[in-house]
Amino acid sequence: MALHPYELHMAQKMIIDTDTASDDAVALVLALTDARVDVLAVTVVSGNVPLSMGVQNALYTLEQCGSTVPVLAGADRPLVREHVFAHDVHGADGMGDIGLPLTGRTPVEGHAVDRIIELARAHPGEITLVTLGPLTNLALALRKAPDIAGLFARVVMMAGTGDHTGNVTPTAEFNVYVDPEAADIVFTSGLPLEMVGWDVSRNDATITPADSVRLAAAGPLGEFCTRIQRQLVEFCREVTHIDGFDLPDPVTMAVAIDPSIALRGIDAYVRVETAGTQTLGMTVVDHLGVTQKPPNTRVVLAADRERFVDMLLTACAG
Repeated sequence: MALHPYELHMAQKMIIDTDTASDDAVALVLALTDARVDVLAVTVVSGNVPLSMGVQNALYTLEQCGSTVPVLAGADRPLVREHVFAHDVHGADGMGDIGLPLTGRTPVEGHAVDRIIELARAHPGEITLVTLGPLTNLALALRKAPDIAGLFARVVMMAGTGDHTGNVTPTAEFNVYVDPEAADIVFTSGLPLEMVGWDVSRNDATITPADSVRLAAAGPLGEFCTRIQRQLVEFCREVTHIDGFDLPDPVTMAVAIDPSIALRGIDAYVRVETAGTQTLGMTVVDHLGVTQKPPNTRVVLAADRERFVDMLLTACAG
């Protein structure tokens, strides 16, 4: 159906589900400073950091953007497993341990899972849901209200890896590894899924030291977005062998805001390994169609790095 001319300029409604640490914060900045986006809610899940810390980090980031979007707390643990955090990646406070005042703010009342359901039903076919952390909140929402699987326009996930190279284990990416059971519920739900894996970040969303200087010079938001990566820079140098740092959540957000940022992808059948002794949390992508099962996910395999960096510069100058 052709869009009416005025609809071409309407901001896309968005829910952002985040386990707010240093790269999530940059993704929030991208969305909250972009006129093409109308963020209806920020829902927080335990992941990179404990839930209460993620809530405070989200609220602080919204303050930096001058935003009053409601922030709601959600699941404080994985569905069945012991929690694994990422303080070694993002710092003890999740925001690079640079001394930010990350306490004392209050989220709105209510539970993130209920707000996801409520908004999906209130705006059928209109909302892009962007998930930046473990998929626990979304899995719980699907369990409580299976009908929402047919109500989202898009569900764009920073989850897994399209090339099966992990950053927690040899085959598993952090967000899926933390709660593989939740991820498997999501991948088998029938939601309109788009997966932007860690491989896209590693290959196409690396910020070099020179890029960092440009971002920091763009304005106060640019300085904020680069300073909070202090611990991530150390992790990338020592563990993932990246010169600078990569931004998985922001490149996922960039694809959510502007799908043309994704240069290459495939429609594939994807399942999550929940029982493997060596491959727990692996997103098993059927690249060749050997399972003969219909695709359930659009798997992004490459992104436009130059346009992504330009988007960051624009947001950081906002």
